[in-house]
Amino acid sequence: QVHLVESGGGRVEPGGSLTLSCVASRPLATSEQMAWYRQVPGKERDIVASITHDGIKGYVGAVKGRFAISRDIATNTVYLQMNDLTSEDTGIYFCNASIEGQFTWGQGLQDTVSA
Repeated sequence: QVHLVESGGGRVEPGGSLTLSCVASRPLATSEQMAWYRQVPGKERDIVASITHDGIKGYVGAVKGRFAISRDIATNTVYLQMNDLTSEDTGIYFCNASIEGQFTWGQGLQDTVSA
């Protein structure tokens, strides 16, 4: 089984930036999709960004133009660059790997945006 280890969470002031990293314990298959989810207080965990092995990216509308997902195939790493952060971005961020309906999750990182 694959293990996902996240790093880079923390506290940032409104308007600031933060980069999250997720390292997989093995290379990802060609058909395996990587994604970032987040869970904000009082809401369900929801996807915010995704990327395929071929580099096709998708974003939820709330983060378009502010967040950027990328992937380094050689190091089995996926990143989430978050810019122009607001308090509404506060939550726990989870790295995810999926293939044929099977999901694997990272441990989760707290991202707090406050003055």
